[in-house]
Amino acid sequence: MVEIRGGTAEGFEPVRAAFAGGFREHGELGAAFALYVRGRKVVDLWGGDARPEVGGRPAPAVPWTAGTAQVLRSVTKGLTATTALLLAQRGQLDLDAPVAEYWPEFKAAGKERVPVRWLLSHQAGVPALDVPLGLADVLGWEQAAAAVAAQAPAWEPGTAHGYHPYTFGWLVGEVVRRASGRTVGRYFAEEIARPLGLDLWIGLPADAAHRVGRLVDLPAPQAARTGPSGLRLRPKQAVRDAYRDPASLTARAFASVRPEVDLNDPVVQAAEIPGAGGIGTARSLARFYAALIGVADRQGGGTAPPPLLGPELLARAAGPAVSGPDRVLIVNSAFGLGFFRHGPTSPMASPASFGHPGRGGSLGFADPDLGIGFGYVTNGMQPGVTGDIRSRGLIRAVRACLDGGAADHLR
Repeated sequence: MVEIRGGTAEGFEPVRAAFAGGFREHGELGAAFALYVRGRKVVDLWGGDARPEVGGRPAPAVPWTAGTAQVLRSVTKGLTATTALLLAQRGQLDLDAPVAEYWPEFKAAGKERVPVRWLLSHQAGVPALDVPLGLADVLGWEQAAAAVAAQAPAWEPGTAHGYHPYTFGWLVGEVVRRASGRTVGRYFAEEIARPLGLDLWIGLPADAAHRVGRLVDLPAPQAARTGPSGLRLRPKQAVRDAYRDPASLTARAFASVRPEVDLNDPVVQAAEIPGAGGIGTARSLARFYAALIGVADRQGGGTAPPPLLGPELLARAAGPAVSGPDRVLIVNSAFGLGFFRHGPTSPMASPASFGHPGRGGSLGFADPDLGIGFGYVTNGMQPGVTGDIRSRGLIRAVRACLDGGAADHLR
């Protein structure tokens, strides 16, 4: 039995049971979960092994602690998107202006009219690269940005959408750099994480390296029993075929970096990889999303922070920008500006929910109707891209608690 540490507010005890169920029933190795409701942190739980060894020589467990941080994979995209949105709110970035106004090199190959907002909504048409990036390109930034700027689109921009697994980070990150004069990781640290007191990073500082857990693939028998963490246990044949065919846009998009970088490598963790390399704690991820909608708590006896985004921009970011067939995921998907919206592909708490999953299982989102910020991080990687069976169990438990009146006293 894995010891679950941390606590829950009165009425949210079923969430602790759901979190423990991830270890008992779904092969969880190490994880943490936090939940904010209406300005109060009501769940803060962690447990398991922060640095598990799967295969090879057994090693002593390294207990997950209150301060353990974890690589977030594509959960990072929500952080990256918010940097661009904050610049827009401050009048430094026009979401409707052509990308080329900020980044002239991007106009190559017929992309001169692509507006900034299409980068955020996965409509730009450059989810894959003709020549995949190598490790040196990823670590160097300029090479990666130049590659996505030069890439010809896979479809006429604006006529369709398709998830950009890796290129999203450099597309949005380079616009942030051009508009602000700061890298996306530095801008996030200085304008979002530091003011809110968040242990969230796009580019890990050296003094936090010792806190990071190790990502591992779940053992094959467990992953097979649990099933892929996407839409269903048996995905459609078209989905399976797309991932298996190396010439498909799906496979090429997920192979935009080859060989795949090792996200456990300290050198990689220190780099700014804004599509997949963010690192943080569940507690800070939940507080980040709570801050987006103005329900983060007071810390240090001060006043509660204002919403990161004003109501009009928040509604635009969280609302429907595109929905329907996804050219890369080969299922229906729905995006706002930088965020997945609640739906079968990315189940969250209600139709008002918006956020971002991470490949393998982690998830962060906000729900302005329910007044919640949700943060779940795990080091046990399931073979899927979107909604995970472990986070779905937590969501069901949270909804049951809220529907049962657990938060009534927080009004």
